[in-house]
Amino acid sequence: MTVAAILRHKGHEIASVSPVARLPHIVKTLADRKIGAVLVLDSAQQLLGIVSERDVVGALARDGLTALDMTAAQLMTRSLQTVEPTTTLAEAMARMTECRVRHLPVLKDGELVGLVSIGDVVKARLSEQEQEVDSLKAYVAGSV
Repeated sequence: MTVAAILRHKGHEIASVSPVARLPHIVKTLADRKIGAVLVLDSAQQLLGIVSERDVVGALARDGLTALDMTAAQLMTRSLQTVEPTTTLAEAMARMTECRVRHLPVLKDGELVGLVSIGDVVKARLSEQEQEVDSLKAYVAGSV
């Protein structure tokens, strides 16, 4: 199974904020949508970075209440790990584990087409394993 299969199931909608969005707006977006990260896109919808719960906590720990005045451009992680639609689940999981990230923007020919989270990848992998188990059970039952 690939990242494209996850996007077919969950859709291509992307939660994003502008680089000038302030922390209270970012936190409200995360809370309202019950998500752990938002992408930061410029006016041309080009990917600039990502602001995750981890970035928010780090800013509050480091800067205290002054973090509330910070913008997405100041908070975001700029060095992004990305995947392509053809990336396998195993490759995506390995990248997330190796790089200690929970969200991977999906780029096709350099264009942003989606975002997958660790939850999306684990859910897809469990579904894949269930199908494998069911196939093996059917094979064993048919050959007895």
